[in-house]
Amino acid sequence: MKYDIAIIGGGIVGLASAFKILERHPELKLVVLEKETNVATHQTDRNSGVIHSGIYYKPGSAKAINCVKGARMLVDFCREQQIPFELCGKVIVAVQAHEIQVMEGIYQRGLQNGLNGIKMIDAGEVKAIEPHCAAIQGIWVPQAGIVDYRVVAERLKELIINKGGHIITGFKAEKIKERSDGIIISSDHQEIKSQMAIGCAGLYSDHLARIAGLQPPHQIVPFRGEFYSLVPDAEKLVRGLIYPVPDINFPFLGVHLTKRIGGGIEAGPNAVLAFRREGYKHMDIHAGELLEALRYKGFQRLALKHWRKGMDEMARSFSARAFLKSLKKLVPELRLEDIKRSRTGVRAQALDKEGNMIDDYVILQQERMIHICNAPSPAATSCLSIGEFIADIAEEKLRGMS
Repeated sequence: MKYDIAIIGGGIVGLASAFKILERHPELKLVVLEKETNVATHQTDRNSGVIHSGIYYKPGSAKAINCVKGARMLVDFCREQQIPFELCGKVIVAVQAHEIQVMEGIYQRGLQNGLNGIKMIDAGEVKAIEPHCAAIQGIWVPQAGIVDYRVVAERLKELIINKGGHIITGFKAEKIKERSDGIIISSDHQEIKSQMAIGCAGLYSDHLARIAGLQPPHQIVPFRGEFYSLVPDAEKLVRGLIYPVPDINFPFLGVHLTKRIGGGIEAGPNAVLAFRREGYKHMDIHAGELLEALRYKGFQRLALKHWRKGMDEMARSFSARAFLKSLKKLVPELRLEDIKRSRTGVRAQALDKEGNMIDDYVILQQERMIHICNAPSPAATSCLSIGEFIADIAEEKLRGMS
């Protein structure tokens, strides 16, 4: 069969794009190609499960626009599909005086991004929300919430199939050839023909773009994030979501405490270099991928610039005491026996050659191809809005081919 659209990558962004395209054009022959045995097994399934509000992001950026819009779309989708979620809100807390100025900047960004109901709160108001949290000041963000993104992805998969779409698993795209009459996507055992292709390959998005003949201006470097969970007796110390004031020079939000939609409290993640792109354990090593990261000038420059931060992150990776030290800044009552190692995830971080972290979406195009080359957090929150944007581009391209 020749398809109208082939989407390479069955994470939540690829699935949301497929869903939005078929929602508008159920007549199209569409296929999602996924290299694993099921969809949504990597970044989608291994994140903190937070519905982000959009408070942190630069006003007018694609991240800000898609997060604010996408969060509303996601909540509506969960209500329609009866997917469990909770808008529990979150507090961003300053524990030292020098953090207050950064916090005020975050608050102003939230206002500019159209977040109604956010407010600066004093230490007493923080205590009313999170009685065990240490803070001198905070921001209350009522739009933040929690959901299981794996459940969202599985529902998107069902809806795609119900709308006539196809999902092929165990298909790893190794060659992509663009011809005048369409695209040929080849794995080691199968060939798919399509009018156009959309790349949503997450941790391998730069690799996929390059085998398709594109030259993304960055390289994906994988950062592993490790989580701890609170033991049941300590769960009473956290009611919802507690976040620190982030380091404005670093794109990660810092170790935070998160209520889970399925129950329990999770702490994390940190951020350390992963030794393979989908390496979830300390000893998961892919020599080629590790050398690729270490040889990349962008990573070398980042490591030199942030070596002290990197050492702190490594300490948290190997030492529960170091991890606990970060958590105790937020909740001083936590003890070593209150935390236990939990799961891990790997984040795809795009770096340019100068060592700058690319913190917004990068979408590259050819005549018959669209490649999402960078979709950093909060892409899961934003997935339906991103999917709508990709559907717009795909529609325009298909019109040009007819």
